[in-house]
Amino acid sequence: MTQEYPVDRAKVEARKPIHPGVIFAEDVMPELRRDRTIGEIAILLGISRQTLHRVMAGEIAISPDMAARLGKLCGNGPGIWIRLQGRYDTWEATRRLRKELKKIPTLA
Repeated sequence: MTQEYPVDRAKVEARKPIHPGVIFAEDVMPELRRDRTIGEIAILLGISRQTLHRVMAGEIAISPDMAARLGKLCGNGPGIWIRLQGRYDTWEATRRLRKELKKIPTLA
């Protein structure tokens, strides 16, 4: 029998999402690095090594162009990468605008 555990939504929403570039670096790159160097992967993506490093470090956002490149390289399409970036950006904006958002009424 499977036991269910309650989820505290406030805690889940308070946790910062992982930058999609970091996800790429930690989950995808090790597999790609078995056969290729970072430079070769950057060339396949059509970007510089520096840009690839900045993406993987979470220093720059995954643009729609970059999402298309990563999606093609990984074979999973651009949607997942752009959604991950959107989730990350939305979390950041919500935290940054917290005080201002409290002043805005919710019209239902």
